[in-house]
Amino acid sequence: MKLSMMAAPHLRSEDSVRKIMLDVLIALSPAAVWAVVSFGLKALALILVCTLGAEALEFFVVRFVRQKKSFRPDLSGSVTGLLLALNLSVSVEWWQALIGVFVAIVIAKAVFGGLGKNFFNPALVGRVFLLISFPVQMTTWFNPFDMQTTATPMAILKQGAPRVFSLQEMFLGTIPGSIGEVSALLLLLGFGWLLLRKRVAPFIPIAYVGTVAIMASIFYAVNPGFGSPLYHIFGGGLMLGALFMATDMVTSPMSIKGHIIFGIGCGAVTMIIRLFGGYPEGVSFAILVMNAFVPLIDMGTKPKIFGKPKKVKSNA
Repeated sequence: MKLSMMAAPHLRSEDSVRKIMLDVLIALSPAAVWAVVSFGLKALALILVCTLGAEALEFFVVRFVRQKKSFRPDLSGSVTGLLLALNLSVSVEWWQALIGVFVAIVIAKAVFGGLGKNFFNPALVGRVFLLISFPVQMTTWFNPFDMQTTATPMAILKQGAPRVFSLQEMFLGTIPGSIGEVSALLLLLGFGWLLLRKRVAPFIPIAYVGTVAIMASIFYAVNPGFGSPLYHIFGGGLMLGALFMATDMVTSPMSIKGHIIFGIGCGAVTMIIRLFGGYPEGVSFAILVMNAFVPLIDMGTKPKIFGKPKKVKSNA
């Protein structure tokens, strides 16, 4: 028998980073189109500034600062930029969005070594930086279509004010909020595309949303003023965070058990912030907090190596 010998890896895939990132952009496109339809040309400007700015900055850093002459854009910068844009209020100015892009691409990503080496979700780091630096613009919300300033469903819940949004409005996307988070339906459609293309596993979103639903049900049973489970699921940024941010393959655990632990942690921290913290939301902070635990989760959920010999007890 003729044996062929070659160096590992022996299993190869035709997938590339560019193909995976292109699928993520396609998955986010329904929410992005709805953002422009709902909030107008200002939303389109934010999407273009963040996406093109992130891709250009990524290219400059890798090609000229890190001196990788053979680098070709892999669309990971565009994904980071688009996710950041979808997490912004339409009241954010273009130059403020560019600052967020710089923080996401340079500080949260390039400083750690680039794609695959960053510990925290770059788009969320950029969003939280903008939230701290420009709190007024980041928390000024508008109604879709008529562009009247108003509070988000989660802010209304936090203030204990009468609720003015139905579950149908929150599911379809006619509520105020970040430009890409308002339609749960379109986010689910986009996530369905990623599942169909086998780009993500469903365990993190299931654990994340399930934990929020369980905790919200318990507190709702005690006091309806805490908000119903569906209100917490569809009324804020949970769907965008659970489906597209927590599932980031670089900053999430590797094993299925790790996915479940990570998702439960994200859900628990989100609900603690929403119920007892100062912010009406909590998704961004929850995912970043759990990003920090990913190395520990991976260490504790590392699968056993197949075929590894058992340890033999010494009689000595």
